[in-house]
Amino acid sequence: MKRILITGAAGFLGSHLCDRFIKEDYHVIGMDNLITGDLKNIEHLFPLKNFEFYHHDVSNFVHVPGKLDYILHFASPASPIDYLKIPIQTLKVGSLGTHNLLGLAKVKAARMLIASTSEVYGDPLVHPQTEEYYGNVNPIGPRGVYDEAKRFQEAITMAYHTYHGVETRIVRIFNTYGPRMRLNDGRVLPAFIGQALRGEDLTVFGKGNQTRSFCYVDDLIEGIYRLLHSDYALPVNIGNPDEITILDFAKEIIKLTGTTQKIIYKDLPVNDPMQRQPNIDKAKSILGWEPKVSRAEGLKITYDYFKGLSQEELNKVEHKNFEQYIK
Repeated sequence: MKRILITGAAGFLGSHLCDRFIKEDYHVIGMDNLITGDLKNIEHLFPLKNFEFYHHDVSNFVHVPGKLDYILHFASPASPIDYLKIPIQTLKVGSLGTHNLLGLAKVKAARMLIASTSEVYGDPLVHPQTEEYYGNVNPIGPRGVYDEAKRFQEAITMAYHTYHGVETRIVRIFNTYGPRMRLNDGRVLPAFIGQALRGEDLTVFGKGNQTRSFCYVDDLIEGIYRLLHSDYALPVNIGNPDEITILDFAKEIIKLTGTTQKIIYKDLPVNDPMQRQPNIDKAKSILGWEPKVSRAEGLKITYDYFKGLSQEELNKVEHKNFEQYIK
């Protein structure tokens, strides 16, 4: 049985990855310090013999007994609310954490895949974004702690690949959504749905003409699975190129939820990217991958998930304080 270490295992993407590799008959070792993750995302796996969990911060030395075939590094705050509240931890997990795990991969002769992000492109001057684009990033702006952590993460990963011969893979993840997202994490989709479920007006920053491209989580997980098992070491964009403005997206959410809320406007956050759309030609040609789930289908599943949350969970509204972290 192949053994895989998944960091950030209790998070949104990490928990879905645990499910996928359990399904593929791997022995899964989950690791998370629970600073943003939640054990409820993986509690259904605890009874399984081929799943184990370590409550550990990968920014500290990482030891896993026995052989390891693969490492997936998904431990990082990934939402504006999180990485603007805990900037030092965000930088550390992208730098020290990645360094520790690359060292573990070297010792174990394991293949390691890191979760990078479309944020490495910053506020892009090229559209749609290809993997060859170097980005337009402000390293000292409010988003710099996340953007530069991910850019460094890519750099050290490639250094271990070229200098030490470690087998590495890099996925650049674009906006992803689905069950197990947190309503209070500051990202646009859960924020809109949370506001609709609470009967609040939907908040659009700026004029709402900035764009995003939303990929359903099952499609993303499939792309990551294929990339891990490919022979390609350079970064690959995984996302859905179906682009939409934030304003139009807010209107879609109102229609989906059947609510009568208005749309209200607030000042645009500093360095908020105006365009996000992946060029996925590499994923198509190298991995034979492209998204299958339409936004309408994925949003229905996600909305049904959020409708099932308790009132207590719905009322955790940290995103209302978002402005204090971005001004």
